[in-house]
Amino acid sequence: MSAEAPLAGLVLAGGRSERMQRDKAALTFAGETQLARALGLIGRYCARCFVSVRPDQQAEALRARWPQIVDRLADVGPAAGILAAQQALPDHAWLVVAVDLPLLDAGTLERLIAARDPRAPATAYRSAADGLPEPLCAIWEPASHAALAAFVAAGTSCPRKFLLRHHAHLVALAAPAALDNVNTPADYALALGRGGGAPS
Repeated sequence: MSAEAPLAGLVLAGGRSERMQRDKAALTFAGETQLARALGLIGRYCARCFVSVRPDQQAEALRARWPQIVDRLADVGPAAGILAAQQALPDHAWLVVAVDLPLLDAGTLERLIAARDPRAPATAYRSAADGLPEPLCAIWEPASHAALAAFVAAGTSCPRKFLLRHHAHLVALAAPAALDNVNTPADYALALGRGGGAPS
């Protein structure tokens, strides 16, 4: 394996959107679904991009439009998508973004990629709110796979805790709003008010 593994892209879209009460991947922002927008962004930097899905989401019309990586573990949250991607292409690093980041922009991804440290298990932004790692806009290196799998197997599935314990390379976030996620209808309305157009 080279010192810097090739970069593949993954949009985490396997959540149940319980607080939103509708599929977050299908919400529109600036004229596109959040899923299409996220894939378009990471596609600028990754030759291969995938949607992370649960097994029961594979045939959904929105997600079926793109290459998928299907979770192999249930009820462990985003870690399931990251692990499945690492198993699918073990020689790649993964640019992982959550589907519910409507204000994510190209500049934020470019800064992350430029700051990448392949010697660390991952490169992630440091939250502007609490200084903790932002695991769902991060580059996960191949070497993190075994440790993450062991971490989840031991009963801890929080990717943020993993990055804290395994000394991820953390980068200052120049545009804090870029990683604001939308979990509720109120969050979505706020994001729309910041330039996302009319609600879908």
